Amino acid sequence: MSKLRSGLYIGRVGHTRLRPRRHVLTYGVFMLLLDLRELTELNRRLRWFSLGRFNLVSFEERDHGDGSSTPLATQVERHLVAAGIEPDGGAIRLLCLPRVLGYVFNPLSLYFCYGRDGSLAAILYEVSSTFGERHTYLIPADGALAEVRQSAAKRLHVSPFMDMALSYDFKVLSPDDRVRVMIDTFDADGLLLSAGFAGSRQELTDRSLIGACATHPLLTLKVMAAIHWEALKILLKGVRLRGGLPAPADPVSVGVNRPLQTVRR
Repeated sequence: MSKLRSGLYIGRVGHTRLRPRRHVLTYGVFMLLLDLRELTELNRRLRWFSLGRFNLVSFEERDHGDGSSTPLATQVERHLVAAGIEPDGGAIRLLCLPRVLGYVFNPLSLYFCYGRDGSLAAILYEVSSTFGERHTYLIPADGALAEVRQSAAKRLHVSPFMDMALSYDFKVLSPDDRVRVMIDTFDADGLLLSAGFAGSRQELTDRSLIGACATHPLLTLKVMAAIHWEALKILLKGVRLRGGLPAPADPVSVGVNRPLQTVRR
């Protein structure tokens, strides 16, 4: 039996807001890395993972992208072509929270798009808000092999405590034995917020799924609860609410890749 390219990452999510009131949080989570061309095989092999139906852990393609029945891999390749990146049949791997007992909310999902030679062609950052809106930042990676630094202007209103006139600086170690995603948010006065996820890989097996669910019970429900609990604490600290704009008509915007040597470790 061939080894799966998909995997499971156990780690921690962290968040530090610097202004106007300091606010820090950290939570233990697990995420799945799903090779989009391996979904049927995962569904066949694993007892505690299902594709498109209820299970302890499951995955629904309609939870991502435009929510339609069009396969996610097809949607991603169309976005790449529109951005001037020609797919050559390389892997597309999605790092996301799965459904746990039928429920999921993914604040951020990442698509790692590779060439056939294993180099990284692009990353898509799919951001979802608790208001039911979604926007994706597509950023070329210019053939990077591991670590990239990328930037994009904010297009989607996500937090009621953040303005729209912001920019994101992404620093990403693409998934291997480890994965790391760091996002620094800047306004006109400088760094405003740093957030990220770092995790270590395990093989995606029934045993690892059961173990992850046992050590992170009701994970996805807790993610949504934590978002609202932390929002309440920020509000009580006196941070005022900001208005937002509707999601842009174009579901995908293109950001900027930066030279690898500028990445700070």
